[in-house]
Amino acid sequence: MQTAEDRLRALFVKGLAGDAPAYRAFLEQLTRHLRGYLRRRIPTLRDDVEDLVQEILLAVHNARHTYREGEPLTAWVHAIARYKLTDFFRGRARREALHDPLDDHDDLFAASDDEPAEARRDIGKLLEHLPDKQRLPIQHVKLEGLSVAETAQLTGLSESAVKVGVHRGLKALALRIKGLA
Repeated sequence: MQTAEDRLRALFVKGLAGDAPAYRAFLEQLTRHLRGYLRRRIPTLRDDVEDLVQEILLAVHNARHTYREGEPLTAWVHAIARYKLTDFFRGRARREALHDPLDDHDDLFAASDDEPAEARRDIGKLLEHLPDKQRLPIQHVKLEGLSVAETAQLTGLSESAVKVGVHRGLKALALRIKGLA
């Protein structure tokens, strides 16, 4: 039984001597071996396998004059394939590094985030419809984060009036949003 080394080397040497069908057969058999090799090494990048196979075949063809007939052909091809695979990983890492989402200046002006400003404006419009004894407690306690005691001191209302104002004001806002008020 002939090994892949013997079979490929025989076809390659015949191809080097000018036997075009033998060289074509060598490339076809080598293609199958390369696909298997690459699919095991980059299983998640299936789309890149064929491109890489073609690059390796081209490199083997262009470097065919460097092969020494007494040396193992598979080791020579493996060195070329490994180099191309390493080159592929370097290029991919470089592309990913170059396409840093932090450096994508087009995204900076693609859309603005006016949502917080719009929300503040909408809340302000809703609060305008409430009496001061409900609006001010909601504004100070819920929106500004002041305590009930601080709000009472600031507005002149009792702490209990601040709590009632927040409760009733939120209830009135809920009804207004639902369209019932």
